[in-house]
Amino acid sequence: MPRRILFISDLHLEEGRADITAALLAFLDRNESACDALYILGDLFEVWIGDDDSNELSARVAKALRSFHEAGADIFILHGNRDFLLGTDYAASCGATIIPDSIIITTPIGPAIVLHGDDLCSDDVQYMQFRTMVRQESWQQDFLSKTLSERRAFAEQARRQSQQATSIKENAIMDVNPAAVEQRLREHGQTLMIHGHTHRPAIHEIELEAAIDSRNQARRVVLGDWDSHGWYAAIDADGLVLEKFPL
Repeated sequence: MPRRILFISDLHLEEGRADITAALLAFLDRNESACDALYILGDLFEVWIGDDDSNELSARVAKALRSFHEAGADIFILHGNRDFLLGTDYAASCGATIIPDSIIITTPIGPAIVLHGDDLCSDDVQYMQFRTMVRQESWQQDFLSKTLSERRAFAEQARRQSQQATSIKENAIMDVNPAAVEQRLREHGQTLMIHGHTHRPAIHEIELEAAIDSRNQARRVVLGDWDSHGWYAAIDADGLVLEKFPL
């Protein structure tokens, strides 16, 4: 069993935010040889249009993650809504393994469900329809067959449309649906969930409508996005903490 596990998500790394990249490299340096596993729960990058779109940023991040892995930590990457096309080639260059959404992992305080969290936002019907489309293997194969310039143009247009749609949506619509959360916990028979996506960092104590294996309460840990601060959760034998630090 791992002795210390770290969780991060929603870094949205991009060329125009060198401060976030520097914060990630410093975070890895501080924690090198001080944890057994690192889980990246989606949206490591702001945009990912395929592993063949190599650049200085992605190479620098891969080098730092591989060094972190070689120092003794297993690295696991979940797809987010921004980087769902991140593939096994790039993950291998990081010394990382891609894992599916809503997987149960072992931690020093018991099992936990880890996921990006976007599929819990079921009230956002427009986004859920888009998510269903782009997660289809046929859509992804067709998209990756296009030229890099075509893919960049699509990604930029999708990003603008997402920003416009987000600006007019009610905040509640873009948060998780409580019934969807409890249903996911119940499906897996677990009472600890860790996710990102919503950019609303907190540890939520949940009173379950019906007990799960005689347990009436659950916890939902929401990781923050890296913008003005970096966020991470850590689990060890002493428990779970959610922490932030300035970029």
